[in-house]
Amino acid sequence: MDSDCRKNLAYTLAVNTQNILCSDFMFNYYTAMVIRDFLAKLSDSEVKIKWPNDIILKGKKIVGILIEKKKINQNNYFIIGAGINILQGNFDEISNAGSLLTQTGVQFNLEELSLNLHEHLSEKIKNIPSDQEIMDGFNNNLFRKDQVSVFEIEKERQNGIIRHADEKGELWIELEDGMHSFYHKEIKLLY
Repeated sequence: MDSDCRKNLAYTLAVNTQNILCSDFMFNYYTAMVIRDFLAKLSDSEVKIKWPNDIILKGKKIVGILIEKKKINQNNYFIIGAGINILQGNFDEISNAGSLLTQTGVQFNLEELSLNLHEHLSEKIKNIPSDQEIMDGFNNNLFRKDQVSVFEIEKERQNGIIRHADEKGELWIELEDGMHSFYHKEIKLLY
């Protein structure tokens, strides 16, 4: 069994919130969008954002993003954490996870990719676009948007169609009895 250490990237970036004018939700969406764009260009494939913050490449999750706010020496920071599966070849059969390698067949250079990602993200965070641009970009790349999907809501499965995410961090889904909005953790997309 080959070891999976040094095959994936655990990336962390601290961003001083002083220069960030958008809301926390917008910052989350924007970060997901920037990482999505980077991977789409890199892999030359269709890359989607699974609301609110996973990145999906050809149907498999290859990135999970977690953003926390922390106070360090009287300053507030967004701590961006991203786990990116790059060279891992084996995943549990039933897993929704994959890597750049399993999804594209390409062996990327881990260090080069890390440096390029860091440069890309640092640059993009200096110039955050308007809320409208963020929302448009996020929704244009939303995983399973406008397709019938199966959701788990309060332990029950039902069909619905993702319509859009909004600026308050909610996801709007058309269910059999009409439109409903959900916060993270209130609903699970089964795919």
